[in-house]
Amino acid sequence: MKILIAGPGCARCQAVEKNAVTACKELNLDAEIAHVFDVKEYPKLGVRVTPSVLVDGKVVCSGKLFTVDELKQILVGSK
Repeated sequence: MKILIAGPGCARCQAVEKNAVTACKELNLDAEIAHVFDVKEYPKLGVRVTPSVLVDGKVVCSGKLFTVDELKQILVGSK
């Protein structure tokens, strides 16, 4: 599973990335997690609002600070 966090590096985006790492650890998911900071890349990824979380190239959530529990539910549904 490949998880991308799209966001310019603001506190919310960093928190979502941290929560994604925690969610993967708690679910024992072997996921590659990366952060895309370049706003020019967002349209290519389908990102309209940040922070956004993409799983295997698909935007699964965007626009708010997602909690660990919210991300766990999203990630389980994306398996």
